[in-house]
Amino acid sequence: MLRKCQDSFLIKKMFKIMIQCVIRNTVIQFRGGTVPKKILVVDDEEKIRDLLKNYLENEGFEVVQAADGLTALALVQSEKPNLVVLDWLLPGKNGLEVCREIRQKSSIPVIMLTAKTEEIDKLLGLEIGADDYVTKPFSLRELTARIRVVLRRSEPGEERKEELIKVGDLEIDLSRHEVFLKGKNVPLTPTEFKILNLLLSSRGRVFSRLQLLDAALGFAYEGYERSIDTHISNLRKKIEADPANPVYIITVYGTGYRFGG
Repeated sequence: MLRKCQDSFLIKKMFKIMIQCVIRNTVIQFRGGTVPKKILVVDDEEKIRDLLKNYLENEGFEVVQAADGLTALALVQSEKPNLVVLDWLLPGKNGLEVCREIRQKSSIPVIMLTAKTEEIDKLLGLEIGADDYVTKPFSLRELTARIRVVLRRSEPGEERKEELIKVGDLEIDLSRHEVFLKGKNVPLTPTEFKILNLLLSSRGRVFSRLQLLDAALGFAYEGYERSIDTHISNLRKKIEADPANPVYIITVYGTGYRFGG
């Protein structure tokens, strides 16, 4: 009987020590900076919001929600999310309008959720400044994978030792993910910066659309490669003096693009 009591006491003591270690490690991790990434989920359907919230929280993300565009814009300012999952069809301001307003003030990554399957609709979302899009009905695993990919490419990396590159009137700060044209800051989306960075990494080399898509999004599917044309068009509007006659991003007809500065 005494032996059983001793064993029970030891088990309880070991369990208490394990719990303390877990708590201590958790505190250390948060102090060390591994705070969960914050995702803003914007959808007018409560079931979809709750489904995404539960799944993403189980995947280690922090989630805030909005049911309409105006609330979403307010939360972008107050909550400072790391990424926005944005439904296209919203009451009041639709997803495109919300994305456009976000882009006017921030380069925060945006993934559009859309029931629209036409290519022109998807390209319109990219034209407005979305980084990626997922068509409804969607796989939670695929959406989560895309969130991770977009978050990775939105963070400063160590692609090259050279951190500051100047070409003509264009200046690119790789460490801070910033671009300047004639000394003025040019806000690029994470996808646009990734494409520009890749073209700069091998000046003169021609990259196919699929190569650019893979570098920018982390995956390349045939049929999606034309979306790169939209990102290139947006880039040219931002960094070229005359987008119709580009100096920096040159089209190689039938092949792809190269950096020509």
